[in-house]
Amino acid sequence: MTHHSPLCGETTPPLSPASLGHLSGVRRRVLSTAQLRDHGVSPARTSAQCRPGGPWQQLLPGVFVLHPGPPTSEERLHAALLYAGRPPVERAGKIPCQPRKDTAQDGSADRSEYGSTMVTGLAALALYRFSAAPALIAVDPIDVLVPRTRRLRSTGCARIVRAQALPVAQQIEGVPVAPVERALADAVAVLADPEVVRALLTEAVRGGHCEPAVVVGELIRARLLARPQVAQAVDMLLAEGRAIAEGRLYAMVRHHGLPDPLWNVELRLPGGPGLGGVDVYWPEEAVALELDTRPPGGEPQSEEEVLRSAYARKREHLERLGITVVHLTPKKLREAPAQQATVVRTALMAAADRAPAAYVTVLPR
Repeated sequence: MTHHSPLCGETTPPLSPASLGHLSGVRRRVLSTAQLRDHGVSPARTSAQCRPGGPWQQLLPGVFVLHPGPPTSEERLHAALLYAGRPPVERAGKIPCQPRKDTAQDGSADRSEYGSTMVTGLAALALYRFSAAPALIAVDPIDVLVPRTRRLRSTGCARIVRAQALPVAQQIEGVPVAPVERALADAVAVLADPEVVRALLTEAVRGGHCEPAVVVGELIRARLLARPQVAQAVDMLLAEGRAIAEGRLYAMVRHHGLPDPLWNVELRLPGGPGLGGVDVYWPEEAVALELDTRPPGGEPQSEEEVLRSAYARKREHLERLGITVVHLTPKKLREAPAQQATVVRTALMAAADRAPAAYVTVLPR
């Protein structure tokens, strides 16, 4: 009796004595050595099935496709994850293999199947349906993110990308996928075309996948900002991201009935030095609002750290003069504008209970 794949219609030899009935789709067609052993298939029989002209093929070390035809993009993706997520060689064979389900009750992949591995780079962006990324079938090799300590090498359709600290994976149709910002950084690391880099970064922001500062922070950690094609794209990304955030800020003030403020002004002590610019200012309440578009984190002694210190010094100086400074991030404005409007309204109402602020001159910026 033969088994027929419900997705592609390939015919595969039966696996006895264990049944593959609990597996579905690609997980029935792509199995690791350990999974085959779980189902009663010895390494000798696996090798025999993969001989020239045989019904199976070895796609990656320890990973097999149970049909002779070209692997689909879904099969290559699953194979790359199985290869990178397999137990370390030195531990394999010391722990008896136990039959297990490869699909959790919620339909997602069982973490034991892939270990801590996740898809990243262009393959991940294809799964996020980025229009600027190639279709998954055209992505080769597939980038898989693993812990830095894993002893694996890139081979075949799997390219190993190591991480000092793994991010929390997102689940897309049961596939563990790196967050958009990490996938972008890993994709940009191997791309030389500035137009493609710019298109991917721009789509991440315009598509609402993540904020510009988060993307830039990940690029900083990956040490990619020194590359000309990345630096140019980031300048455009930050400018566009700030324009989008300013539009949301304007809408928040209008839609939630906040008092009319002064927009984009410079504060200065009368006859004295400038205090810096702010995005919004309510002079009667002495409340200033700034969009905090700084990258999260950064390298010590980097330009971002210097910028961070400058932000802190300006805020401290203004607050010593009795001016309340409210910082809002673009992410908070996008996800919870009503909550941010409440924060601003609370600061405005609290002005009546504070001592009068120092007089400052307000100039257009």
